[in-house]
Amino acid sequence: MIDSSSVPGGCWVHFSAVAVPGYRALAAGQAVSLEWEAHGQDGYPYRATRAWPAGAEPSEEPSPDATNAYRSSLTLSTGEDDG
Repeated sequence: MIDSSSVPGGCWVHFSAVAVPGYRALAAGQAVSLEWEAHGQDGYPYRATRAWPAGAEPSEEPSPDATNAYRSSLTLSTGEDDG
């Protein structure tokens, strides 16, 4: 959760919205810049669309959702000849 005067009540942030290179993480108490929308998430009235350490430029690396890293497939076979 990120808190600021522009998002009273807190702002929910998913790791995929963290705009840093490499492992996407922010530290507790760290000052950050953020872009947000007023669309509630998990009990918070706002959610971050992008967040990054204050004073830094946001990384433009693609979100993990934009890669094949989390995709998989499954094929089930009964062992019988389908033909």
